Amino acid sequence: MKVKQILSGVELVIADIEVQLEGEMRSSHTLCALLRDQGGKEVLIPLNTPDGRPIFMNPENAIADGSDNSH
Repeated sequence: MKVKQILSGVELVIADIEVQLEGEMRSSHTLCALLRDQGGKEVLIPLNTPDGRPIFMNPENAIADGSDNSH
């Protein structure tokens, strides 16, 4: 294994995320990366699935705006 790059400007946060799972709304504490996109807008990217499995940091998984991202 080799470190290719260390990203700066990324903050790790735990967010209380609400998702619809099996027909009902559920919430769970989720490890997320909080960063700014090229336009300066904050982007929250979950780093695990609702059932706790880790996932790669992928901008396509960013949570859409419309929630309170205060921390």
